[in-house]
Amino acid sequence: MVSMSQNESSSLKSSSSSLQVFSMMSLSPSLGSSYPWLKELKSEERGLYLIHLLLTCANHVATGSLENANIALEQISELASPDGDTMQRIAAYFSEALADRILKTWPGLHKAINSTRVVDLVSEQALVRRLFFEVFPFLKAAFLLVNQAIIEAMEGEKVVHVIDLNAAEPMQWIALIRGLSARPEGPPHLRITGIHVRKEVLDQMGHRLSEEAEKLDIPFQFNPVVGDLEDLDVERLHVKTGEAVAISSVLRLHSLLAYDDEPLRKKLPLALKNSNGIHLQRALQMSQNTLGELLEKDKVNGCSPSPDSASSSPLSSPVSPKVDTFLTALRGLLPKLVVITEQDSNHNGSTLMERLLESLHSYAALFDCLESTVSRASPERLKLEKMLFGNEIKNIISCEGAERKERHEKLEKWIQRLDSAGFCNVPLSYYGMLQAKTLLQGYNCDGYKMKDENGCVMVCWQDRPMFSVSAWRCRNSL
Repeated sequence: MVSMSQNESSSLKSSSSSLQVFSMMSLSPSLGSSYPWLKELKSEERGLYLIHLLLTCANHVATGSLENANIALEQISELASPDGDTMQRIAAYFSEALADRILKTWPGLHKAINSTRVVDLVSEQALVRRLFFEVFPFLKAAFLLVNQAIIEAMEGEKVVHVIDLNAAEPMQWIALIRGLSARPEGPPHLRITGIHVRKEVLDQMGHRLSEEAEKLDIPFQFNPVVGDLEDLDVERLHVKTGEAVAISSVLRLHSLLAYDDEPLRKKLPLALKNSNGIHLQRALQMSQNTLGELLEKDKVNGCSPSPDSASSSPLSSPVSPKVDTFLTALRGLLPKLVVITEQDSNHNGSTLMERLLESLHSYAALFDCLESTVSRASPERLKLEKMLFGNEIKNIISCEGAERKERHEKLEKWIQRLDSAGFCNVPLSYYGMLQAKTLLQGYNCDGYKMKDENGCVMVCWQDRPMFSVSAWRCRNSL
């Protein structure tokens, strides 16, 4: 970390002192009063106070103290802004998510307020996906790694069948078609099966891939499967004898965890119920300039910045009947390769406070990426933050049960699940890693990094893993 001057050090001490004052004030009965000094706060002090208010508000929501939660939201609204600095932006979306959770206490009110809301159109969803793909290098790096792993695994194969469990981005497979066309032994007969809930998305993908294959004179067939992954019948994949099968899942498997919201998760351990005060105390120690640094300051004080519930709670054991059944069904297809890309975060905690703290850390890094690389006034940035990150944050914080789809988990949990389903890890291609590293370096930003973890790859922002890519093959016996 960059060393601080004496003035900066004094400023940090002053900020910490200010937060102690904030804490005492916020716990007083006059929390909702108008404090003129709120608008006079410096950026760092404002960021610290917003973190404190968000944690305080979440604590009130979790304990059913809705009047106090409303007062905290009122103060957050005075400081947060979707077009302000990083902390103001992220606070705007987290406060919106907390408010939505409160509204769900009155289902009729919540439904009435949202009754005329226009659901994101397919074209808007495609636009946001495209923006994420273009602004960040994460998916590009993942696609390079996935495609190179497939190309190397399929060396010498004459009939290749690729199954895409989240067929939303044709650019990945256009690159694969080009890569296979350059094989010394000539291209294989290629079949791609794409699974997506919207037919029009699959139609567009099939058209683009067929055009590219025809241009390069590659025998090609596209098999669209319309439907939800959780309802997938593997017979619809039409895997044929003699095909070499590769399966790719990009940011998709975590949503299956929504169907295993066991009743046990609703019984909150006393240790977790009593941990909210600890979270608030940790927030008082945060004092750096970017949001990511605010949250990571805990490291300096000898604390874990983001406690992984995999080690802190027995409820986080990666037992998931739905995912386990699905992975076992995939294994039954005898794929030559399975490649999994997931957001490397822990957003599937059993309590609101767990999820709030964890998602603050991970979305802090994503918002910091944008702050470092994209103008605050950029319309594209505003769309990404609102339509993608804002919606994900709302789902993580506001929703429960099967409605909560954004259940990102850490790589170690996926390793356990795949191992239990009869898969063993395959180290990713060294050449693929070189390609991905070159891509990251081409972004002219020191923040993007890549780590090799026992053959799996973490694509990082600074030192924080953001997305994991891992490759798997079937073990000889279950």
